[in-house]
Amino acid sequence: MLRLLPGIIDLVLTVVAIVDIVLIDPSRVRTLPKWVWVVISILLFIVGPLLWFFVGRIRLERVTTNGPIAPDDDPDFLRRLGEQHPNDPGATPDDPKPSA
Repeated sequence: MLRLLPGIIDLVLTVVAIVDIVLIDPSRVRTLPKWVWVVISILLFIVGPLLWFFVGRIRLERVTTNGPIAPDDDPDFLRRLGEQHPNDPGATPDDPKPSA
């Protein structure tokens, strides 16, 4: 069973790499055409798929935003949570009514 492990790893890596190569947007492929990467992944056992994942594809950058990510990071949202609404059953008569 242990002798089969390198073959199984190579098969899985090759299949995943080929599926990724076929489905990836051509603008994210580096240096060589997609068909060349498929041939490299098939011919170079284990190394070919690893070359594809580390050299052949352009990784997407994480998108960063300047605004709040979650509602509890947004000060306006938190301020609105603290306001009492006229139809709020927990509001007492002496609570000031929020202006609209």
